[in-house]
Amino acid sequence: MEFLLFNLSLFLYSAALLGSALYLWRRGDLLEKGWKAVLALGCLVHLASFAVRTASFWALYQENRYFLPINTFFGALSYLALTANLVCLVLAVRYRISVLGVFVLPFSLAAQISAAAGAEAGLAGLVPALQSYWINIHPLVIMTCYGILVNAFGVSLAYIVQDWQLRSRRPKEFVWQIPSLEVLDRLTYQMIFLMLPVLTIGIAMGGVWAWDAWGRFWGWDAKETWALITWLIYIVYLHLRLARGWRGRAAAYVNFVGFASVLFTFFGVNYLSKLHGYLSQ
Repeated sequence: MEFLLFNLSLFLYSAALLGSALYLWRRGDLLEKGWKAVLALGCLVHLASFAVRTASFWALYQENRYFLPINTFFGALSYLALTANLVCLVLAVRYRISVLGVFVLPFSLAAQISAAAGAEAGLAGLVPALQSYWINIHPLVIMTCYGILVNAFGVSLAYIVQDWQLRSRRPKEFVWQIPSLEVLDRLTYQMIFLMLPVLTIGIAMGGVWAWDAWGRFWGWDAKETWALITWLIYIVYLHLRLARGWRGRAAAYVNFVGFASVLFTFFGVNYLSKLHGYLSQ
C-alpha cells in the first residue's frame, strides 16, 4: 500500500508540473487552479504513504515505536520532497505565483525519483544512538529548512529567467506570466531570512543529540562540517544583502552557491560521513 500511494503521489506531482508548465505558455484560470489542486492532492497522497510507512515501521520494530522512519535515504528523500512541495503549494496559493511549479517541482520530483529508484526502500531498525526523541525533531527541522531552500532556489531561478528575458531584444510571451523581478527578489530574501534562524536551531539540536549519544557536541564529521558550510553561505547571503545592499542577480547567484552546498550536504556527504551517511547503514 505504501508504494502504491508513493507512486500515485509521484504521478500527481508530475501532472502538477505539466499543468504549471502549460500555464506558463497559456494563461487560464482552469490551468492555474487545476495544477495547484493536483499538487495539493499529491501532497495528501504522499503524506498518506508516509503514514503507512510509519505504521509498518512501528509494527515491524516494536522497540522503535513512536520514532519516525527517516533513518534511511528513502525516508529522508521522501520527506524532503514532501516538504518542498508543501512549501511550493503555500507560496503558489498565498502569493499567486502560478508558475512556481515549473521552477520547483523538477527538483522535488528528482528527489522522489531518486528515492524510488536509487535508494533502499525497505525499513531498517534504529541503531541505539538513533533511538532518541531527537530523531523526531532534529532531522525534520533540518529537512524542512532544506525544503524551503529548494523553493528559494526555484524563485531565484525564476528571477534569472525573467531578468534574462527582459534584457532580451525579443522576450518570450511567457515573461508576462512570471512575477516582477522585485517580487521574486524580495520573496527569496524573506524565505532565507525566516529559514536561517530555524536552521540554526536545527543544527544546535544536532549538537545536543550528539552530546547525549556520544558525549561531544561537535565532532567535525563530514555531514556536520558541510551543514556548517551551508549555514555560513546563507549568513554571507544575508550579510551581503543587508550590509552591502546586494540585490537581484548578485544575490541570486549567492543563493545558487548555497543551494549547491545543500545538495552536497544532503547527497554527496553520504559517501564521506560515517555517522550521518545513509549509505553506510
